[in-house]
Amino acid sequence: MQNKASIYQKISNYTHENFDPSIDEDVITMLRNNFNIHLPQRSALNESLSSTASDHEIIELILEYRTMDNS
Repeated sequence: MQNKASIYQKISNYTHENFDPSIDEDVITMLRNNFNIHLPQRSALNESLSSTASDHEIIELILEYRTMDNS
């Protein structure tokens, strides 16, 4: 199992920038600006990310990071 720091490093390498994957607005902005990913509207960001995760590796990493953040 990967630790939170190694997942964050993968996210940073993938995005070529540092941002906080725990902050909803940062995630939305980064995905839109860097990857042209527009998430579907859901009641929670994690639900929107989950519905799109299979299409984009970066989303899977962000979800994994956010899950560890809430543990």
